[in-house]
Amino acid sequence: MAVSDPFHLAIQVRDIDEAREFYGNFLGCPEGRSSESWVDFDLYGHQFVCHLNPGLKDAADAAHKNPVDGHGVPVPHFGVVLEMDAWEALAEKLKSHGVKFEIEPYIRFKGEPGEQATMFFKDPSGNALEFKAFKDRESQLFKKA
Repeated sequence: MAVSDPFHLAIQVRDIDEAREFYGNFLGCPEGRSSESWVDFDLYGHQFVCHLNPGLKDAADAAHKNPVDGHGVPVPHFGVVLEMDAWEALAEKLKSHGVKFEIEPYIRFKGEPGEQATMFFKDPSGNALEFKAFKDRESQLFKKA
């Protein structure tokens, strides 16, 4: 998927090889440049960088949860808005590999403007990710009620 204005996001991880396994091998993000202390990934057309923090135990230690739809949404979090079929395939892959969800895949705002599929899970370093999808991403992504 090509993105006309890709974002750049850098996060901290506790182990570069663990990040390569999770983002590169498991999620399928192609690797770009790297060194011993950081690695670039192509996260659905965006420049995503994992920086080594060897003292990091769990990034979730600095996070909190915000109540949304009766769920505790981890903050901070990041992710990608996918096409619905890609979101469904990723949800099945995560389930089949036994990934523990922070928030199980479900549909928010069902039958309302902005209806969306969403799910939350963490990487091995404890960084929270949200992947979501809309039936009609172009018209619904920023739709107000």
